[in-house]
Parts: sequence; C-alpha cells; structure tokens
Amino acid sequence: MTNVFEPHLEIALRHARPDTVLTPIPRVELLVGHRPTGETPCLYRSMVCFILQGSKRVAFNDSVLSYDSSQYLVSALDLPLTGQVLDADQHRPYVAVSLTLNPALLAELAAAMPPKRESDGEQIGLSINPMTAQLRDALLRLLSLLDKPTDISVLAPMVERELLYRLLQGPQGRLLRQIAQPEGPLVRIRRAIAWIRDNRDRQLRIDALCEASGMSRASLHRHFSAITGLSPLQYQKQLRLQEARRLLLGGEYNASAVAFAVGYESASQFSREYLRQFGAPPARDIRQMRKQIAAALAN
Repeated sequence: MTNVFEPHLEIALRHARPDTVLTPIPRVELLVGHRPTGETPCLYRSMVCFILQGSKRVAFNDSVLSYDSSQYLVSALDLPLTGQVLDADQHRPYVAVSLTLNPALLAELAAAMPPKRESDGEQIGLSINPMTAQLRDALLRLLSLLDKPTDISVLAPMVERELLYRLLQGPQGRLLRQIAQPEGPLVRIRRAIAWIRDNRDRQLRIDALCEASGMSRASLHRHFSAITGLSPLQYQKQLRLQEARRLLLGGEYNASAVAFAVGYESASQFSREYLRQFGAPPARDIRQMRKQIAAALAN
C-alpha cells in the first residue's frame, strides 16, 4: 500500500539534523527518532503536531492519547505531560512535524470566516483529530520550502495561513478560535500558566495568580481544572519536577541542591514527589536515563 506521506518523509529525512529540531521555516520544527522511547516528561506548547511515520502516546493527567499519521494533535496551551514514541527503528524512524500556533494569525483568519454557532462547555486543552487530504497537501507545500530556502520568507506565511485555515475548519476549530480571542477563559488560563511558569520556584500565591489571569478564585479553579485537567498547585508541581529532572541530568547539581533550586523547602518532600512522578528516586532515575542515552548513542 502506498504511503500517502512518502513525499513528506523524503523531504523531512533529507533535511533532518542530529540533535536539532528547528527548521529555517518560522515556528516549524522537525523531529526524527530511530528507536522507541520510554515515558519522557515534556512540556507541550500551543501547537499542532503531525506524525509522518510511526506513532506516539501522550499521558495527560488521567488521560492517555495515542496517535499516528492518520491523526494530528492540537495542544491549546503549555501542558506538562508524558510522551512516548511507540514504534521506530533505523530503517523506519519516527518522524514528526510541529507548528507553533500564532494567536494573531488565528484571530485574523477567524475574523474573515463566516460566524459559526458554538456549543456550550469547555474543551480540554489537548486533543487528537483525523488527518485530512487538505491538511496533508498544505503540509507538503510547507515542507517543500526546505528545498527552496530563498522562497521561505515569501511563501511560508501563505502556506501557514492555509494550514491554519484548514485547522479552523476542522473539529478543533472552536478551540483554536478560543486561542485567538483577546479575552475568555482559555486566554485567561494561558495568562495564569505563564505566571506559574515564570514563578515556578516560588510559593504559589493564588491571589497573585487571580490578579495575573483576571479571574476570581472560584472561576480560576473551575476553568483551570476544566482546561488543563490539573489544579494550579498540581500544574506547578509538575513543572518543578520536570525542571528538576533536567537539572539533574545536566550533572551540575545533586538532588538536595536541585530540590531547593526549583522551589522545594524540603529535600525529603522533593524525593517523595519525584518518586511518585517518575517511578524511581532521583539518583536511580538519572542513572537509568543516562544508561538509555548511552545505549542509544552506541547503536
């Protein structure tokens, strides 16, 4: 059976660079992996992700989503989750392309489209959706610009507009229109998340968070939980633990120093929460991760 993403893959694999995900096309990143991975904590940004080959599983709070090249993923805001590449090898690598969403461009396109009656209720900030032929064609035109870098500055904005237009027409159009709105619950929760991210090493102050987001306490907790699946405190905890893991893997700090660096007042509390999050104490987890990295580099 013909792989409908074969021309996309040919371009992506030709331009992929080791240890680099950025491309010359603004907001477009390219990821290639040659082996399955364990469950890896990561922070998804506001973006859309297309898998060209392979499959991936993401765990988000109590939800687990799996997707492959027949689907695409939309993340409406920065979300701490766990990602896992399920199938990949040297002969058939995992290949994915992501586009960071531009709220201003989404707003411009949404304003030019016919008004649409929206259903009530909030959507969670992460979802998978069926891939379409129109999206696939636009994505190929975008990737093709990697072969003609002098065309990127003129043509990439045009193709990006088409891609976002197709996404606005899709099942997550309502969610994407919420990203584009200057006000509303999703925009306010994005402000709250930015505040938590910028102050993750400090004690979480709900009053300051309410002020930053422009919401009351009750409204903040209700909308934050509905959109992210987490409370503000749980969100901050996951950000802290992911940053701690990154620092430990860098090798410049021990567990106690990292605990205080990311905002914990107790090293023992940090170790307990790290164990619950990653399934092993800090020292053992980092040893296991380094072994996996060394094994991957040796292959």
